[in-house]
Amino acid sequence: MFLRPDYNLESIYSINLDELKNQGIKAILFDLDSTIMASKSARYTDETLDWLDKVRKDFFVAVISNNNNPEYIKKVEAVSDFPTLFDAKKPRAAIGLKFLKEHSIKPEQAVMVGDRPLTDVWFGKRLGCKTILVDSITAKTEKKIVRFVRKLERLCVKH
Repeated sequence: MFLRPDYNLESIYSINLDELKNQGIKAILFDLDSTIMASKSARYTDETLDWLDKVRKDFFVAVISNNNNPEYIKKVEAVSDFPTLFDAKKPRAAIGLKFLKEHSIKPEQAVMVGDRPLTDVWFGKRLGCKTILVDSITAKTEKKIVRFVRKLERLCVKH
């Protein structure tokens, strides 16, 4: 099934970096909102920043987001010291493929990490990357309706 991620994990912190490295993965592409930062917060937690520093020791790290709000993008870019791609139009692959090429990354050497099957996983599959579906970084504090919608969306993903 095209929406089935290669890995379905509880959080970004559950990603086995050694396993990815052993598989020849050189780049980890992250969705932004709800994956590595609380939605629309423009802030990384200290825990996430520490973890990203660890990841960057062995991998190229980038953010690929559909967000196209200029004020928000400026805030995120001010707190991100790695490449960012906004208005990516996920799940369409054209902009993402161009981004990979600009950074000399082969799709088969990358993994796309995100919290949404219908954008992030599908996008990663269309790029030719491995995919990791994670739960929202703020899962424990999200509104009930948001959690409900996430559960509905994941019905199309077999574990």
